[in-house]
Amino acid sequence: MTPPNPPLPSHSPLSYKDAGVDIDAGDALVQRIKPLAQKTLRAGVLAGIGGFGALFEVPKRFAQPVLVSGTDGVGTKLKLAFEWDMHDTVGIDLVAMSVNDVLVSGAEPLFFLDYFACGHLDVDTATAVVAGVARGCELSGCALIGGETAEMPGMYPAGEYDLAGFAVGVVEKSQILTGQGIAPGDVVLGLASSGAHSNGFSLIRQCLARAGTSAPATLDGLPFRQALMMPTRLYVKNVLATLAQHPVKALAHITGGGLLDNIPRVLPTGMAAHLVKGSWPQSELFAWLQATAGIDDYEMNRTFNNGIGMVAVIDADSAPACAATLRNLGETVYEIGVIAPASNGAAVVLV
Repeated sequence: MTPPNPPLPSHSPLSYKDAGVDIDAGDALVQRIKPLAQKTLRAGVLAGIGGFGALFEVPKRFAQPVLVSGTDGVGTKLKLAFEWDMHDTVGIDLVAMSVNDVLVSGAEPLFFLDYFACGHLDVDTATAVVAGVARGCELSGCALIGGETAEMPGMYPAGEYDLAGFAVGVVEKSQILTGQGIAPGDVVLGLASSGAHSNGFSLIRQCLARAGTSAPATLDGLPFRQALMMPTRLYVKNVLATLAQHPVKALAHITGGGLLDNIPRVLPTGMAAHLVKGSWPQSELFAWLQATAGIDDYEMNRTFNNGIGMVAVIDADSAPACAATLRNLGETVYEIGVIAPASNGAAVVLV
């Protein structure tokens, strides 16, 4: 015989909301997100926001489709978003950090999923963040088909949150960019960044503390805070259009580690990139960071993108036309170096 239920305690019952989790707020956020995600839909989406799993059909135009995935966050740039109450662009950063990585293989981003975690869910703040995610997806041609919002009391300080996300793209197997064809004499093209992107902010925050009230009012024609919070540039559409026209051998997304650590990731053994100092201009932002931090050119090019957010390697004969195409599409492009045989183990040399 099943025993009767034990009597309820005499004190008031506790609800999930009393414990710090507001399910109604989560539902309200989902309703706000749905129209944002709807604007990002593209061919291939079979089921998106609202289900337990998002479904996507690989485009039939690929004979041998290879899926390419990338995941990332926004890093300590979020600390400035909290302090300055600027939440509308960090979602773009989140998307860009993953889709630009996927692009390096020559892949077209298909879809994106995000993870937003906080101690207490502020629906307005979360909506601003996810609106940025949706905008990043629109600008890169991929669908926002799912994600997760986690409200975890006690895990995060009041007013703070964390972001992570991942993208999946596809490339024809025969067209994967491997960098194996790179040879001496090939040209290194640099595509301008929109600022610091989402790397180096631990040092940037130290620069802010050191500068205090002496920080400039503007940088590069923008209010100071806006210049620092400019979202990561999305290179996807312009670079994919260029790959369809020109024999690019390799791409490198310039993120943590800067030019010095990221270019070697796409170079074959025995090859080095000789980058010419002064072949691209240093913006007011990076000049201020270098002066405030008191670091040399080596550290600038290893800590920050220093003005170059994406690098393309292509043979010398094709480089001028490739650069012209990119410029016509809206990119700012510089010829920043050349490939040469490696010596003394250095894969990138500043000359």
